[in-house]
Amino acid sequence: MTRRITKDTRLCMSLAARPSNIGTRFHNFLYDELGLDFVYKAFTTSDLAAAIGGIRALGIRGCGVSMPYKEDCIAYVDELDASAGAIGSVNTIVNTDGHLHAYNTDYLAIARLLAEHHVSPDTPFAVLGSGGMAKAVVAALRDGGFGSGVVVARNAETGRALAEQYGYAWQPEVGAARPRLVVNATPVGMTGGPAADELPVDEDALAAADTVFDVVALPALTPLVRRARELDKNVITGAEVIALQALEQFVLYTGVRPTDDQMRRASEFSLREN
Repeated sequence: MTRRITKDTRLCMSLAARPSNIGTRFHNFLYDELGLDFVYKAFTTSDLAAAIGGIRALGIRGCGVSMPYKEDCIAYVDELDASAGAIGSVNTIVNTDGHLHAYNTDYLAIARLLAEHHVSPDTPFAVLGSGGMAKAVVAALRDGGFGSGVVVARNAETGRALAEQYGYAWQPEVGAARPRLVVNATPVGMTGGPAADELPVDEDALAAADTVFDVVALPALTPLVRRARELDKNVITGAEVIALQALEQFVLYTGVRPTDDQMRRASEFSLREN
């Protein structure tokens, strides 16, 4: 039976520099599964203020926010949830009668995955990057009790600021450090990017790690994930992050929480190539 879209169908969307089909597939699968009168579409923009103004003006129910808009969009919303305010980074906007309330479900997903993969808070870590996703990672590590870590970022201003905010060290390169947990929160390895085929950390540092966490979700098997699995590391993938954060977005938009089985099937469907 063909799905009917009417004047009453509620629209949700995403904004990203390089939109993918992952969120679109995930949300629309669950709308169909649960019989909800919603539809989801991915967009990019060259005018962030106008795009977010459109969310408000057109009554778009929700918007997922990806790189590079996670920090810049804060200026255009009405309210920050604690999950976004503490980090200074947004990945979800919910529109209720023109009031834009911003959240960060990346933080929730990262914290849950660290626990599910049994990563001990005693593990020394390195977080690569200093953007919006890196902020969510570092905040989740700090709140999870991780005491020893370093933010690795070439941008000295943002890298040092992020490290100091959460009580960690900063350095521009991994160098001789051999952290047992390596988290890639940079675009290195992302489909369509200038470093799509590269590793964000050298082989020696990767070999010394116990756990490798790549937040890049597209492709699901990034160069870092593939190499870490070849080395038999404990691996956490961006695909896991995007599924969990998308679930929390779905609940915020619709007020409905899918079952674990429905979430699993939606996640599997979202990662199909075609």
